[in-house]
Amino acid sequence: LVEKQQPYRIQISDILSIRVKSLDQKNVQIINPVGDGNLNASSAERAYFDGFTVDLHGDIRIPTLGKINVLGYTTEEIEQKIEKKLLDEQFKETANIFVTVKLTGLRYTATGEIGSPGSRTLFQERVNIFEAIANSGEISITGNKKDVLIIRQYPQGQKIHHLDLTDIKVMQSPYYYIQPNDIIYVKPLRQKSWGTGTNALQNIGAVFTVLSLITTSILLFKR
Repeated sequence: LVEKQQPYRIQISDILSIRVKSLDQKNVQIINPVGDGNLNASSAERAYFDGFTVDLHGDIRIPTLGKINVLGYTTEEIEQKIEKKLLDEQFKETANIFVTVKLTGLRYTATGEIGSPGSRTLFQERVNIFEAIANSGEISITGNKKDVLIIRQYPQGQKIHHLDLTDIKVMQSPYYYIQPNDIIYVKPLRQKSWGTGTNALQNIGAVFTVLSLITTSILLFKR
C-alpha cells in the first residue's frame, strides 16, 4: 500500500525552530537561539522560549529581518523564503547560507475511550495515527476502532475526518499521519453508550436485569 501525506502548512500559533548557518557564524548568531535559558526546562518549554511563534496575522519576527509571513507555507518554502531574504539584504552567495526550519514538536490531543487522554508533544517529523494512539495509552475495550475521529485545524476552521483502524487501507488515507493541533476522538461502542456493559457476558447480565425489572414492575402493577 502506498502511504499518502500532504505537506503540513503552517498555522497561527505554531512555533518554529529556525537555525541559520554560514561560513562566518558570528554574522548569523543574532538569529540563532542563545541557548542560555533554564537548562532544567523540558524540551517543549525550551522550544517555546527559543522558537518563533506565528502571530494572529500569520507572521513571525526574526532579528535583523523583521516580519516574515509564513501562514500557509511549508517549512521548506519558509527555508527558501528566509534564505532569499538574507541573500538579498545581508549576505552574498559566497557566504554559503544554510537555513533549517522545523516545527518545535508535533502536539496533539487524544480523548474519548483511550488509556491516557490528554495533550502530548512528540519530537518527530512524522507520526501516524497508530503511533499517536500508542503514546496515549491505546484504545480501551469500549472504544470504537472502526470510526475514530480526527478533528483537524484548517485556516477556515475545523473539519472532522473518519478513520477505520481495522482496515489496512487506512494507510492510504490522507489523514493517516496526524498533524499539529489534531484532536483524536475515540467514540464509545454502542453497548457502552447504552450502559449495557463492555463484553458479551455483561450484556447478557444486563438484559436479564432489565427483563427482571420489567417482570417485577408488571407483577406489582397487577396487584
